[in-house]
Amino acid sequence: VWFLVIGIHLIFFLLFFSGGYVRFPHFLGLEIPLPLIHGPMLYLYIRCLINQYIHKKIWLLHLAPPLIIYVILLNFFLLSPQEKIYVYQHDGGTYKMLRGSINILIVLSGILYVTLSILAIRKYKRLISELYSNTEKINLDWGYYLITSIALIWIAVIFKYDILIFSLVVLFILLTTYFGISRVGILNVTLPKTDGIEGVSEGEPEAENNPVTAKYQKTFVNKDTIQNIYKQLIYQMENEKIYTDPELNLNQVAELLDVHPNILSQTINSLENKNFYDYINRHRIEEFKRIAVLPENQKFTIFALALESGFNSKTSFNRNFKKYMHCSPREFLKDKNLTAE
Repeated sequence: VWFLVIGIHLIFFLLFFSGGYVRFPHFLGLEIPLPLIHGPMLYLYIRCLINQYIHKKIWLLHLAPPLIIYVILLNFFLLSPQEKIYVYQHDGGTYKMLRGSINILIVLSGILYVTLSILAIRKYKRLISELYSNTEKINLDWGYYLITSIALIWIAVIFKYDILIFSLVVLFILLTTYFGISRVGILNVTLPKTDGIEGVSEGEPEAENNPVTAKYQKTFVNKDTIQNIYKQLIYQMENEKIYTDPELNLNQVAELLDVHPNILSQTINSLENKNFYDYINRHRIEEFKRIAVLPENQKFTIFALALESGFNSKTSFNRNFKKYMHCSPREFLKDKNLTAE
């Protein structure tokens, strides 16, 4: 739908820039509110991309500004074809002040929705850290590419350079079409259950199966309960080494301990001052350090030992190792006088 709007917008631009609007005066003015649609479409698409669905009534609220502009321009649409052409050929005529106000609104709309889209992705990134021990399969780059592209177009809008604006729009369409086809399903991950989580309504399976979209409801838990849960968690970590499962998530651990995921999350946050992602990966790093110094493991590669510790990618392992140890795995082994391949 968004691409269809962009396509219509480009057709209007072509008519205006080529002077063809003189032959199609009935279309004049229809293009003016269209830039106010692109910001909301970006934001709504990003929300759907990360499974944070917005109710359809809210969609209409986001699309209210362009609809209001169409209503305000009703008098212009009722003008004769000759009067419309005159307005366009004389820099807006009596509508010049109105057009200036709409241009300011367009710039503000772009800034607002680019900001909202960035905040939505950042919130999503924080939430998945509370639920997953590995986030490599959840690639957010696609969303950032879209937001950056739209931001560049809006910068060109601010400078009012029409050729640059629509050249960037054409480039945006080509790139998003390519990546949209080649990277389809980019955020498809197996998601744990979310029963009992605030913000998820019954009868909406997409939301129910996606904890990343929801915020755990706050529950009062006394200190003794938290300590008991923490002891059980420590036992599972030290004796069962559950962190070696690369697909481990918060709900699985909560089910193992027979507690609500929200309570488990509170326990980890309050006693370890870490989210679930950092807590599990810290244990994986410690496991790597333990097995890396064993003589019988010197024949294995660093990545093989990382996999044995619960990591599922070299990128994730290297990033987390440097985060906690402030050096690379190879530097760590060299400091221990080890020669792992």
